[in-house]
Parts: sequence; C-alpha cells; structure tokens
Amino acid sequence: MNSKSPITPYGWAIKQRLTEMCVNQKDFCQIHGIPPYRLSNLIHGTRKAERFRRQIEELLNLPLS
Repeated sequence: MNSKSPITPYGWAIKQRLTEMCVNQKDFCQIHGIPPYRLSNLIHGTRKAERFRRQIEELLNLPLS
C-alpha cells in the first residue's frame, strides 16, 4: 500500500510549471534555498507551509491562493 498522500490539484500545478521550466524538484529547491520536504508538503497537501508557499507561487508565477 502506498503511504504517501495523493498529489493535490495545487501540487499538479507546481509539477506542471516545473516541467515547463525544465527543472526537477530537487534542483529547484537547491537553487532557491527551499527545503525539499516543504515543496513535497505543498505538492501533497500535508502541510500549509505558508512562507514557502508564497515564495514558490512567486517563483513559478502561479496564481496566489
């Protein structure tokens, strides 16, 4: 059984934008100083991580939620 939470629609938007930018999650996090687990939290909806959410929305040009 898969213990991970499913990817949220917001998470798919993040993944789609990263794909459009031709960068993977790990590299994106390293470049911008974001802990990889926080990006994962946002993708799977397991934690709000408001500070990083705002930063990621700005960096990926996603609509503010």
